[in-house]
Amino acid sequence: MPAKKDKPVKVVGREFVIIREFAAPRELVFQACTDARHLAQWWGPRGFTAPVCEWDARPGNKIYVVMRAPDGTRYPMGGEFREVVPPERLVTVTGALDEDGQLMFEILHVMTLTEREGKTKLTMHSRVIKAKPGAERYIGGFEAGMTQSLERLGDILKRLDGPLVIQRVFDAPVAQLWKALTDVAELRHWYLDVKEFKPEKGFEFEFTVKYQGGTFHHLCKITKVVPGQLIAYTWRYAGHKGDSLVTFELFPEGKQTRLKLTHEGLDTFPKVASFASKNFLMGWTKIIGLLLKSYLEKAARKPSKSKTKQKKGK
Repeated sequence: MPAKKDKPVKVVGREFVIIREFAAPRELVFQACTDARHLAQWWGPRGFTAPVCEWDARPGNKIYVVMRAPDGTRYPMGGEFREVVPPERLVTVTGALDEDGQLMFEILHVMTLTEREGKTKLTMHSRVIKAKPGAERYIGGFEAGMTQSLERLGDILKRLDGPLVIQRVFDAPVAQLWKALTDVAELRHWYLDVKEFKPEKGFEFEFTVKYQGGTFHHLCKITKVVPGQLIAYTWRYAGHKGDSLVTFELFPEGKQTRLKLTHEGLDTFPKVASFASKNFLMGWTKIIGLLLKSYLEKAARKPSKSKTKQKKGK
């Protein structure tokens, strides 16, 4: 009689829950999990590198990461982004690729971030939704590998530098966001107290802000404009060294719009408390996540002029 074959381990439906707390603000943790430059530094078990990291965190985008083991063996991974809700939630589907570039299995990952008193709790809930024969040996090492990856993430967060990136998704069309970012009358309502503003390359504007007992005179010059898509301007302070660049980018996502703010050059400012990176993080989080959000929601509740005229005509 032929020898009985071992039954394959049933892995579809298997779930993993990994929780970690980091001594870092939620915006920074989300950035480290969605920016390919940062992700490549911590993705994979200890000793692994990620020489290829195609990781553009937007719903529907494909994922392609190649991990390289200490012995040089390459482990390609594919997948896609399902949900991206900065800085709270990231939903992806990933799995190892075979020699033909096909997924051997699929794991649905739901990552949530919650912040309290400057610390961030990361919860990774992963569930196997598809698997081909032979996938067991890969899935068996998933929990240990992801645990080590998150430990490496903690190390990266302690020394993370580079541009500050903040993203938000708004229930508003691109045209409305663009007007809020470039129309001087609207800017005064939620963001900049400026006399004049023109979305034109070379246009200069300035404004003053009082912060922590000091007065900061901002000097800005628009460097790039792509109508409806992007506006960038320098960000300097009169009487202080340093020169940085602020860029607003808009991405349509159905009836919603994703806004991505990037502030580069923070390391050129004086190494004093007033110019600490955490202050810029807190400031932009308030401006984008609260002030702009509230302004757009208020505008959405306000009846349009055409509707008002119709009511009066009744």
